[in-house]
Amino acid sequence: MKTAVVILNWNGAKLLQQFLPSVIEFSPNATIYVADNASTDTSIEVLKKEFPTVKIIQNTGNFGFARGYNEALQFVEEPYYALVNSDIEVTENWLNPIERIFDNEPKTAIIQPKLLDYKKKTHFEYAGGAGGFIDKYGYPFCKGRIFDTLEADLGQYDEETEVFWATGACFFIRKEVYRTLQGFDDDFFAHQEEIDLCWRANNLGFTAKYCPASVVYHVGGATLNESNPKKTFLNFRNSLLMLTKNLPKGKLFPIIFTRLCLDGIAGVQFIFQGKFKHCFAILKAHFEFYHLISRNKKKRNTVQKTDYYYTKSIVWSYFVKKKRTFDTL
Repeated sequence: MKTAVVILNWNGAKLLQQFLPSVIEFSPNATIYVADNASTDTSIEVLKKEFPTVKIIQNTGNFGFARGYNEALQFVEEPYYALVNSDIEVTENWLNPIERIFDNEPKTAIIQPKLLDYKKKTHFEYAGGAGGFIDKYGYPFCKGRIFDTLEADLGQYDEETEVFWATGACFFIRKEVYRTLQGFDDDFFAHQEEIDLCWRANNLGFTAKYCPASVVYHVGGATLNESNPKKTFLNFRNSLLMLTKNLPKGKLFPIIFTRLCLDGIAGVQFIFQGKFKHCFAILKAHFEFYHLISRNKKKRNTVQKTDYYYTKSIVWSYFVKKKRTFDTL
């Protein structure tokens, strides 16, 4: 088997029952694992009873996305990893195009499929669309999704292309590259750890790709939805950590200072919207960032590329110039 499909689970028994059958049906030539983050529901019983062919890796705690995968993948030896959320429905032939790219392009280390919305299958899904990019200040966006604007899939992104980051919702990576990079950063817990990993791979000369011939559907927010202040905290903190680790030296201070100011503006907006918990989450994210900054500066690679961003400011393009789709940037 070339590919290991590894699904990280935490108290997702119902999601496993709903979505694991499609993974099993359409992955006949892959080894399927469920890495369980010490679930307290019936997940393990469901796996043993209903899905006996699936291999179970039991982590000793709820380590979140980053460390959860790092712990589990120590025991997975297939050359290609497919890291798949438990709320993903896959389709027929989803693995073959990915394996073909890996087989023929040694510098392609990371791949994502076309990610469509399970609840509205005609549209791209928020978490990754048709592959991700960042702007000069580290704000992520995707082909098919900029901020809250989701495009219909009309075939406009049906070309295989390089991207800056691949979505963690369905993330393919070579085992050797994953281990060279020492996996995801445990400090992140969850959110944006896949962007950080892609950035680190890019700094080493590897590329990430979007493969439209592979199609999956994502529910999104099944574990932590947009209204949860914890999601706000993780996104704001982790974005600052990612910039600290990966920005070119000359841009490190000015861009992080600008981001801190922009975060402050976002906090004020939350106050006007009556979302006080989200404003507090940003403050908490900043204090946690200050606490972790020294440790994360030590993680900086010796090579930091200067051409990391796609556009100077996606915030300016979207909110001021009203550019809502990727092809208008």
